[in-house]
Amino acid sequence: MRNKASPKNSGGWISWLWLFKFATVLLVVGAVALVYLDAQIRHRFEGHRWSLPAKVYARPLELFTGQQLATGQLDYELTQLGYRWVNRAKAPGQVQKTNQGIVIFSRGFRFADGDQKGHEVEVSLKRNKITGLRQTSGASIALLRLEPQLVGGIYPAHNEDRELIQLNDLPNGFIETLLAVEDRHYYSHYGVSPWGIARAMWANVKAGAVVQGGSTLTQQLVKNFYLTDRQTLWRKLIEAPMALLLNIHYSKDEVLEVYLNEVFVGQAGKRAIHGFGLASRFYFGQPLSELKLHQVALLVGLVKGPSYYNPQRHPERAIKRRNLVLSILAQQGLISEAQKMNYQGLPLDLTEASQVSRYPAYMDVVRQQLQQHYQASALSNHGLRIFTSLDPWVQHQADTAMVEQVNKLKQRHGNIEGLQGAAVVSHRGSGELLALVGDHNGGYAGHNWALDRSRQVGSLLKPVVHLAALETGQYSLVTSIDDAPIALPQADGSLWQPQNYDHKSHGKVPMYETLVKSYNQANVRLGLQVGVDKVLQQLRRMGVEQSIPAYPSVLLGAVEMSPLQVNQVYQTIASNGFYSPLSLVRQVTEANGRLLSHFPFAVRQSASNDSIYLLHHEMRMVAREGTARGVYRFLPKQQKVAAKTGTTNDQRDSWFAGFSGRHVATVWLGREDAKPTPLTGAGGALNVWGQMMQHLAYTDHEDIKPQSIDYYYLNITTGKAMPDNCPNGVWLPMLKTLAPPINTTCGY
Repeated sequence: MRNKASPKNSGGWISWLWLFKFATVLLVVGAVALVYLDAQIRHRFEGHRWSLPAKVYARPLELFTGQQLATGQLDYELTQLGYRWVNRAKAPGQVQKTNQGIVIFSRGFRFADGDQKGHEVEVSLKRNKITGLRQTSGASIALLRLEPQLVGGIYPAHNEDRELIQLNDLPNGFIETLLAVEDRHYYSHYGVSPWGIARAMWANVKAGAVVQGGSTLTQQLVKNFYLTDRQTLWRKLIEAPMALLLNIHYSKDEVLEVYLNEVFVGQAGKRAIHGFGLASRFYFGQPLSELKLHQVALLVGLVKGPSYYNPQRHPERAIKRRNLVLSILAQQGLISEAQKMNYQGLPLDLTEASQVSRYPAYMDVVRQQLQQHYQASALSNHGLRIFTSLDPWVQHQADTAMVEQVNKLKQRHGNIEGLQGAAVVSHRGSGELLALVGDHNGGYAGHNWALDRSRQVGSLLKPVVHLAALETGQYSLVTSIDDAPIALPQADGSLWQPQNYDHKSHGKVPMYETLVKSYNQANVRLGLQVGVDKVLQQLRRMGVEQSIPAYPSVLLGAVEMSPLQVNQVYQTIASNGFYSPLSLVRQVTEANGRLLSHFPFAVRQSASNDSIYLLHHEMRMVAREGTARGVYRFLPKQQKVAAKTGTTNDQRDSWFAGFSGRHVATVWLGREDAKPTPLTGAGGALNVWGQMMQHLAYTDHEDIKPQSIDYYYLNITTGKAMPDNCPNGVWLPMLKTLAPPINTTCGY
């Protein structure tokens, strides 16, 4: 007879069967999950790992024999580049003072025209003029080109920023310091440290919450690269197998290199600083390879808490954390006690250069120009390098002059509510933008006053009226213009009756005096004689594309233009009548240096050499003896300045535009609400312009006199030429075809 199974044994067998099935399902699910995690790990690790923002660079400082620098310029630019002053320059990024000048050990840089290696060069200086460039071998060189300053970036939506590095970019002791603090057994475990996890779990159980992690560097990378930083049980469960998979597929060095570029180490406004490469630039202004051990210790110490130990906001905490890292190195025998004490006694050595974007207005124009050629994703994701014409020294002086002079004007006139300002500086020869100030304090919040806002320009258009007159070939600088009162009927039946600033009329005056003294009545009469349409045609040829109605009030600047547009007009005047659109992007390259785009100059002639030469003379007289003469409170008398002041109705806007040496500049001041101010062009914007130019290197720009023009000694009352020994005459240039016969006597 067959024995029957007992009910009890049958139930146990069924339980084991269900347990087996459940375990099988778990294994299948686990296997699928591992396959999925494995695919995710390999896809991200081997694919496009990061969205790399475009990097925007200033122009490189090029030094050559005979070059005149401004006082303090070389020191300032070297500081901005993170160069360090030492007793003996023997490594890239170091500078040494000598009896003849300085020795610069330059850094290498990948330019579009090839890689440039760093080398040691002695720069001889005398009164800020370079008298010689020699290598340490004694051989003279023609040019020393320093690496360009990184001035900003075009960031992806998540605002992460990083500078990619490789293991061979690390300074001595970096890996040892990182592993001593964060993962001592990195090269011996399999991505997960059981002892570390057990220790952390015990601490968490005792606390009843997640208070400690046992993460290896590999697990930290998994958390930052693939997951989130939220302390959850689920994250910890998948973090370990992902770390194991990462360790299986890739070498320790490969994983470490990605960690070095991914780790979060700080915040600059909305910009997140990732990776030790960018951290070195951000905190010390130097490439990572140049750091000393006490600087390395600070960066490694920041991993624990970038915000809490931020050395810029909490230097005491940062020093304490850095010194703890140095103590750990000493405990593990990586440095001696004497070295530890020496490094702990050193300052943080943070960079003096501001790491918040100092050029927001300039960056606006960079984006505006690039968006005509590149999609937004290309600019924010592919690590492009944008080389611009920004001159850090000119920008610094423009910012400084704006802040200091606006503060002085507020003190002098009381707190002028909502006073704003903008400045634009371009290179006279090329039309490249060197600096742009978009706000009274050098930055801006919402409005770029140099670019986005247009205000009436007032008397700044008078040189265009004179140029249109000179272009006819029928006017000379001594042509008599009547400055009598004038009344013009308007479409609504009213009369437009412009008045001079001093509310006086001055009778018949030579044409040049109408510009020098900025007589409104005479300039309106001159513009009407030439024709408002012809004046506007001349303005369009000089780069103003907007549609402007041909009202007589245009002749006195009843036209709204931005400071950038005004500077375009004066750039054309300064460039001998050749119009070239103001530009600032020189080249765009890929991260590896391959050239993508080059932006050549486009030039067309908008006025004759004869007319421009005569207008230059008029505008220099404005600065010497006219409404702009106050500029020589800032500049030496021998410096040539051609300029014009501008003041609109009720003194709502204060303008000053002109050129001197290599620089063309426009400054505007006014209230945000466009209400009246106590400022004229000479009493407001001139001060900003003058202080800025005072600190820029000046090289005389020689005008080439056309053969069709000669100088004559003239009686300005009659406009007749006379012998040069006669009193009360003035030398003026004039077209030979308009020149009067020379009187043989001084009689009138």
